Amino acid sequence: MKAVLKLEEIKRCVGIPQLIQAIESGFVSYSEGRSEVPPVGFLHFDEPPGDVHIKYGYIYGGDYYVLKVASAFYKNAELNHPVNDGVVLVFSAKTGGVEFVLQDEGWLTDIRTAAAGAVAAKHLANDTIDTIGIVGTGIQARLQLELLRDVVNCKKCLVWGRSSTKAQRMIDELKQNPVIQEWGIEITLADDLDSLVSKSRLIVTTTPARIPLILADKVQAGTHITAMGSDDHGKQELASELLARADRVVADSISQCVDHGECYSAIKDNKIEESAVLELGDVINNPEKGRTHENQITIADLTGVAVQDIEVANIVANAYLNQNKPG
Repeated sequence: MKAVLKLEEIKRCVGIPQLIQAIESGFVSYSEGRSEVPPVGFLHFDEPPGDVHIKYGYIYGGDYYVLKVASAFYKNAELNHPVNDGVVLVFSAKTGGVEFVLQDEGWLTDIRTAAAGAVAAKHLANDTIDTIGIVGTGIQARLQLELLRDVVNCKKCLVWGRSSTKAQRMIDELKQNPVIQEWGIEITLADDLDSLVSKSRLIVTTTPARIPLILADKVQAGTHITAMGSDDHGKQELASELLARADRVVADSISQCVDHGECYSAIKDNKIEESAVLELGDVINNPEKGRTHENQITIADLTGVAVQDIEVANIVANAYLNQNKPG
């Protein structure tokens, strides 16, 4: 084994522009059938409430295969513990030996998920956006906005959360973020969710909602929505009728999203057919399959695919090796 890396060392290995490009490449590899990605493993806990996701796989011809375990235990905040945790194991694709243990505490999952949102916005949102709407107040809500800086032309953002106190706290913290300060984006608290939806042409939902938050009749023409929260069975942030109304519905993984994403609910409710769902890697490769008009409504249903974990693990492993070359 070459190394066990802690969080701070892992963070130093990951550059955001490089990450976005790698995640983009990973989606293309996945949609072209150049990866081995088995179905996601799930563990569910009732008391205390928690979810554990197990994702693994490899990209053909790569140096490594990867196994990632990521958890979210929702009462941890009451105990002053992080809600998210995790570890990534990186194995040699030539010998099967363990090469790296990445004790990332869930950060690699968070940052690669935010990068996926940036990729979706890059390929599906309008070139110029007046207002970004962020729905949710957790770490993913913060990271989604931060990584949009590199792909979106926008100077205003609205934030909504079930707790206005938490939403305002997030806004105050974001305003102290050097990336947000350099961007110069104005962040304000939305009066309510309907107001955010009506004013925003790029909306990112980052909640564990089980009852739809955004309804079909509230979304304006020209809006792109990236839905991040429905990464497990029973979760749903968007009304099924909204997916039926959309001009493009794009999944990070069709097989995953029809099993436990926004697409699952819309198909179950007989609002869309699986054949109508596009895959993000295919849209990246074929822009004509994505947004072709500024008035279209587009939706990205992102459930998280193991190729993202493979790509980000590759970045960390290669950066470590380059930093520790002999001589």
